[in-house]
Parts: sequence; C-alpha cells; structure tokens
Amino acid sequence: FPEKFDKYKIVHKGCIAFCLFDIDETPRTVGLSEFEGMLTGAYTIMKIDNVNSRFVYYYYLSLDNVKAMRPLYSGLRKTINVGVFQGTKIPIPSSDEQDQIVRYLDWQVSKINRLIDAKKSEIKRVVELKKAVVNEAVTHGLNPNVPMKFSGVDWLGDIPEHWETIKLRQILHPFSEKNHPELPLLSVVREQGVIVRDVENKESNHNFIPDDLSGYKMVKKGQFAMNKMKAWQGSYGISDYTGIVSPAYFIFDVDFENLEYFHYAIRSKVYVNFFAQASDGIRVGQWDLSLNKMKEIPFIVPPAEEQKAIVEYIPAAFAKY
Repeated sequence: FPEKFDKYKIVHKGCIAFCLFDIDETPRTVGLSEFEGMLTGAYTIMKIDNVNSRFVYYYYLSLDNVKAMRPLYSGLRKTINVGVFQGTKIPIPSSDEQDQIVRYLDWQVSKINRLIDAKKSEIKRVVELKKAVVNEAVTHGLNPNVPMKFSGVDWLGDIPEHWETIKLRQILHPFSEKNHPELPLLSVVREQGVIVRDVENKESNHNFIPDDLSGYKMVKKGQFAMNKMKAWQGSYGISDYTGIVSPAYFIFDVDFENLEYFHYAIRSKVYVNFFAQASDGIRVGQWDLSLNKMKEIPFIVPPAEEQKAIVEYIPAAFAKY
C-alpha cells in the first residue's frame, strides 16, 4: 500500500471501473462496484446515468470476453483514450427490456455459479480422497495385517514394524549450479510439483522474469526442487526436466533409489505437515523454510519391494477417481 491514498479514486456503489490500458494482457478490464470505496488512480471510474448500470456492465463484459475493444487502443501500453472511449456508441433497449435482460442474465449466471460451486466442491472431495490414498500407502503400506510400531511422531501415529525411519539429511544433498540461461524456465507449484514454465501466458505468469537469467539455478532431471517460501503448501517435487528456476529455490541431489516412490511420499500430506513445522515467518503465505530444521525431518522407508508395489498401486487407485 502507498503511504498516502490521495491519488486513489473514490468509487460509489453502481459505478463501473474500467482498465483502459494493457487491454490484451489484462484478464478482466471492466467491473461493476457493489461497494463504496476507492481504487488506484490507474482505473477509469464511470458513473452511469439514465440506464440500468447492470445492463451497461453486461454489455462491456461481453466485449471484454472477446477483447472487442482492441480497435480503440493505441501505443505500446495498448491504451484507450478516455475521449475515444466515451465517443463510442452502445445499443440501448427500452428501460423495460434492459431490466428484463438484466434479470435473465442474473438468473442464468447465478444458476451457472451454483453449478460451478457444486463441481468445485466435488473436485475438492475427490482430490482429498486421492491424497488419502497416498497418505495411507506411504505411512501404513498395502497390507493391513502387518505388526505396527510407534513412529515417534504423535500426529503420525503407527507405521509398519519392519519399516525404517531416517532423516532427510541422509537423502537430500544441496546442489547449486548457475549460469545456464540457455535452459528452459521451470517452476515449482503445489498441484504438480516441477513444471515447465509457460512464459507466454501473461495471466498465469505473475512473477517478473529478468532479462539476465545467468543467476538462476540449474535443476537436473531426477533432482529435488523446492520453493522454500511455499514448502509448507507442498510446492516441491522430483523434476522430470532439466532447466532453471528462481535463485530463491532449494535444489538437492537425491540419494534414494526409487525416485518415483520418494516423489509420491514426500508430496503426501504427511510430509507437507513436517515442512509446515519447519517453516516460519510473518508474511502470510510466504513462510521461509529453515534448511537446518528441514534436514531433521524423518522419512519413512519401506523395503524396496514394497516401494515398488506402492508406486504401482497408487496410479491404479487414482484411476477410479
């Protein structure tokens, strides 16, 4: 936030806010305010007279969905001059028709939103079920009848008696190599682990990419990469690619034979909890992982044959979801 808000613009309920610059890159350039408040001075605020404001909003929303205002912008910032914008025409039906159209669209949008919410809730439950499959397999194995022993961690509970427990420092060894700007950019995300970064997608590519990538860290296929600020969310994994990542990330060589098992296990909710305990900070969503604490995190190791069986079981169990 700025120290002063004197350059911010007042927004009244029923006003429409337009972003009249960077038209192609901005995912949404129009919004109808349901609040009294203020917005950064970069926005253009319009008061609506003698027309149903929701009708005007839906009209410009329909244009924005296909970026139909492209012919109006100019310059490198793809900016629409306010005078040019106000000089364009908008089709206005009668007041009764405006109200009917708005009621119809509100009803349809509300119906679609309820469907989206239901699907999101269903997807969330399925994701949790898939996580439960992995958690159960990497902490209790596939045979429910084996003798158990206490893991040493209260919230983890019991593990199979014949499984070993070692520290992550015995498996993960820090690696840092830079000056490979020719390699593809990678990223580490919670949902998938290590992915190839889509540098062309402006909507999903929020972080700044410098012109000089020589300071970025190299990640080799089979190494473990971690976003240390978001490790507590599960933003880490074994890389299937060779590329470069932000210098703020941790990279490790992995001294573990079955990398596929290690990837499944370390990304399970069990270990996300461990990484959360090893992270701290004052910025919401940006807790910094302590490397020293991370090294002491226990890792549960089944025999090699059971690791192989678990790796084969998990994708087959996922298929039904």
